[in-house]
Amino acid sequence: MNLYFIGIAILILGAIFSLFIKNPSNKLKAISIFSILATLNIITASIKTFIAGANDIIFNFGSVFQNVRFSIDNISAFFAIIIASMSTLAIIYSNGYLKSYIEKGKNITAHCLFLILLMASMLSVVVCQNALMFLIIWELMSLSSFFLVIFEYEEKNVITSGIKYLVYMHLSVIFIIIFFAMLSIQVHSLDFIYFYGIANKNIELANLIFIFGFIGFGIKAGFVPFHNWLPDAHPKAPTHVSAMMSGVMIKTGIYGIIRALEICSIPKLNTIYFILILAIITALYGITYASVQKDIKKMLAYSSIENIGIIGIGLGIYLLATYYEYPTVALIALCGALAHILNHSIFKSLLFLSAGSIYIKTHTKNMELLGGLIKKMPTTAVCFILGGISICALPPFNGFVSEFLIYMSFIKALDMNNFGVFIVTLFALSSLALVGTIAILCFTKTISISLLGEPRSEHSANEDNPKSMLIPMGILAGFCLILGLFPQFVFKYTLLPAQIFIDYGCACKQIAFLSTISKYLFVFLSLIILFLLVKKLISNKSTTYSTWGCGYNKPTSKMQYSGASYTSPFLNIVKPLFKRTRDVKKAKGLFPTDAHYETRVDDIEETYIINPILKWDEKLLSKFEIIQNGDIQQYIRFGLAFLALALIVAILII
Repeated sequence: MNLYFIGIAILILGAIFSLFIKNPSNKLKAISIFSILATLNIITASIKTFIAGANDIIFNFGSVFQNVRFSIDNISAFFAIIIASMSTLAIIYSNGYLKSYIEKGKNITAHCLFLILLMASMLSVVVCQNALMFLIIWELMSLSSFFLVIFEYEEKNVITSGIKYLVYMHLSVIFIIIFFAMLSIQVHSLDFIYFYGIANKNIELANLIFIFGFIGFGIKAGFVPFHNWLPDAHPKAPTHVSAMMSGVMIKTGIYGIIRALEICSIPKLNTIYFILILAIITALYGITYASVQKDIKKMLAYSSIENIGIIGIGLGIYLLATYYEYPTVALIALCGALAHILNHSIFKSLLFLSAGSIYIKTHTKNMELLGGLIKKMPTTAVCFILGGISICALPPFNGFVSEFLIYMSFIKALDMNNFGVFIVTLFALSSLALVGTIAILCFTKTISISLLGEPRSEHSANEDNPKSMLIPMGILAGFCLILGLFPQFVFKYTLLPAQIFIDYGCACKQIAFLSTISKYLFVFLSLIILFLLVKKLISNKSTTYSTWGCGYNKPTSKMQYSGASYTSPFLNIVKPLFKRTRDVKKAKGLFPTDAHYETRVDDIEETYIINPILKWDEKLLSKFEIIQNGDIQQYIRFGLAFLALALIVAILII
């Protein structure tokens, strides 16, 4: 445990040390070195926890907090390894990504400080075992990420997106405060150790407490209908911050839900069904909206919502199987959810970093303006393609492993002798299959429109990015392949945190089965490599000639498919789920010089729920504009009147 806090202390020292470095590039190098050293300590401490068991350490913070306990168990260690490794790779990546900003004179001192604070707060929140200290660290995590989101505050709508994110985070913390307050009132303590077993005293109350916890942590994770902050905040943030937030930070919401389950035990059956159905809706909603986006980072943000839904589906099946006492199904589903937490952090970080690599060279996130990048930026293009294959759960990459485990749990759950479970499981299985289909549509569109074909505008690149950006991407791509080829080791790794919830004595058969799958994946990969080699040999011997093209001497980029035309058939099927806005400028005259047609898809929740509420709120608050008239004496009178009213209320209550 000491190694763990040495790692966090190294991070804080790195943040302080960076404040005294004048050269911006050296600031980034410094925090990168400190984050690497901290990560080595964090991973070592986590591995020791897996081997030797949970370890506690108590700090005395004086009369207010008194003794605050920090504990690293298998769940904390599992999340800590993900947080430390993914955050460090993102910070290393920032050395190259922020170079152009530094050259323009952008001050990155505060940015470096908040990068380290975000990483340190995430690592602290997963080991904190005191409710009040947890809330303080949680707030530090939200505030540091807020300041990172508004890094380019000069740009239009960045501050608006940042404030929207902050509002959602404080809505989240209200429910989390209620969650902890209800627990603390019952046990008269803020220490988590006294919260456990609350379900033994009052099942109904424990279920209610869990619901508050699920909503609070679910907002942070990005479950529908509280997802709305995610597609706004992630595209506006610098790409390495987007990778940390989407790949890592939203998983702290999942961590909170898992802790709430550990504290409150298995909720009531109707709550379980609610979680499972909500997760299915989240997955479908996220990937459906991802498939129609033009902004490459906004597409990835909606895709994160989809993957949070997939994790939720795994947790829902686990809860259902545990409720009906089917340990094998429960174990596979829980391990599938945990594996997807790990895998999503890897391939989503890879995709965001690749998207940032494209943006920093082309200066646009609009995929309709890209094209042909695989020729100019081959390393970035290959990394994005590998990330796309992984997120579509195609073998032999890591996304296949976690979704395969969840599918296995579905198939085994169909044998449970309960008609209601059979129907729900069949619906969940069908929904996940549909999610996978739309994901393939989404990423084939993104890859083909952005990377293949010819450049569609002047937004093009002449070379790839520096090694400081490409190396982290290469490492993540390597993880995608390695974890995909060895699913049995991924399963074994997820068994470590899973054992806190369920006995894994039934895991041996699953490990043997996954080992067999691993052999087939190696054969599959070998066939792919062989196919590519043969294709290369054949292509070297062939000569390509252009054919007569109906009078056209050379095709232009305007003849290529657009992303909108690629997804149009799908969009027409699910038309009620979208609000489409068209921007049309018709061609006029015999020889028109200008014409324009563009469609935009708006989030229906934002259009029909969020925006009307904001307009009503603005209209209501405008009634009180008279109060803000600049008269200080009137402000004092208002203050005295409010103070008198507060005293009267206090006297009446007493």
